[in-house]
Amino acid sequence: MDRVSKEKRSEIMGKVNSKNTGPELIVRKILHRLKYRFRLHKKNLPGNPDIVLPKHKKIIFVHGCFWHGHENCSKGRLPKTNQQYWQDKIISNRKRDLKAIEELNKLGWKVLVVWSCQIKNQEQLENHITQFLSE
Repeated sequence: MDRVSKEKRSEIMGKVNSKNTGPELIVRKILHRLKYRFRLHKKNLPGNPDIVLPKHKKIIFVHGCFWHGHENCSKGRLPKTNQQYWQDKIISNRKRDLKAIEELNKLGWKVLVVWSCQIKNQEQLENHITQFLSE
């Protein structure tokens, strides 16, 4: 049994933003510190990438562990109620993510996925982003 009511769960999930999230802002802050120029939420590219670095032909998606089904992550656990709905929703999100990444790769873009749980260690994240952008 879930700790919150169905109505409260719906309210909580409805407040989650898809753009300009905390983890996304941290990644953008790191990119600014590294002196990279980028564009946000390009609707003309598959998957509406969170961060686009056109000069480098690189894209960064910042995924929430819950919403995108990060495996083996404590933040990626499903609620105890209405599990079939959430399982179907997360599977659908993952399929959509994979399709977008495949399409972007076909168009010549390199893609990095940053998970919200990776934000905890910003030094390690900065190294990971730097390595990705220097490839």
